[in-house]
Amino acid sequence: MKRSNLKRPQDEFLAWIDLLNIKFLSGSMKKIYWTLGTFFIGVLLISISCDDNSRSLGDFRIDIATVVPVGDNTYSLLLDNGKQLWPAATAVNITPSDNQRVFLNYTILSDEMGGFDHYIKVNDIWKILTKQAMELNAENEDSIGHDPVRINHIWVGGDYLNVSFMFNYGGVKPHAINLVENMLSSGIATNVVPLEFRHNSYDSPNTRLYEGFVCFDLRPMRVEDADSINLSIQVKEWASDQVGMIENKIYDVVYRYNQSALSTEAVMPIPVISSSEYY
Repeated sequence: MKRSNLKRPQDEFLAWIDLLNIKFLSGSMKKIYWTLGTFFIGVLLISISCDDNSRSLGDFRIDIATVVPVGDNTYSLLLDNGKQLWPAATAVNITPSDNQRVFLNYTILSDEMGGFDHYIKVNDIWKILTKQAMELNAENEDSIGHDPVRINHIWVGGDYLNVSFMFNYGGVKPHAINLVENMLSSGIATNVVPLEFRHNSYDSPNTRLYEGFVCFDLRPMRVEDADSINLSIQVKEWASDQVGMIENKIYDVVYRYNQSALSTEAVMPIPVISSSEYY
């Protein structure tokens, strides 16, 4: 919208002052009111300029980020595209811990400043279940669980494998969610890391579907003299075309070291908060 097509507020204010001057004012009082009117017009112009050129505090984004502790109860935030954010203002308090993944609701306050890409206001923050992958072997093969899930989306963000999933939950005992490296598998190419997404329901009754979200740290899987590794992730899922049938699905993704993601926005439109239903 072009401002030239609008009647400026300051013009209306001047017209109003002139009308008062004509009807009620004369002499020195006219000069006083004219001075006051000019002052308020100046304030109005400054306010308009700030609204045009500054960022609106009503604007917000929701991204996935990693907490980077800086000191006692202070932290910065790292997006998957490598941008570093400094929480100059916050509406919530958290106890920062290394490598904690979070859903971050924030408002950008500035461009690059103080060594950070943006100063931000943290509107809200939700911790995501963040775990290390574990080794699957003969001793823990059964206890790790074989219960099915449904994968909504699975992708690499930064140094983490992000998994949005659905699972049945009956409220008896929290379920176990893990990513395991299958050391027992054979026939896998040497340049592929064989992984399995495992779910243990502990024989809980399947009363309703719950939505879950978990991040797994991939950095321990890095291979020297390479800038990427291929991950082959097997998941036991409910068959999409046959009710009650279970099938093994394979998700192939590439983990590229030290390369920023093309997008940092959360794939899920509404954040799924880690809770007591699974760990």
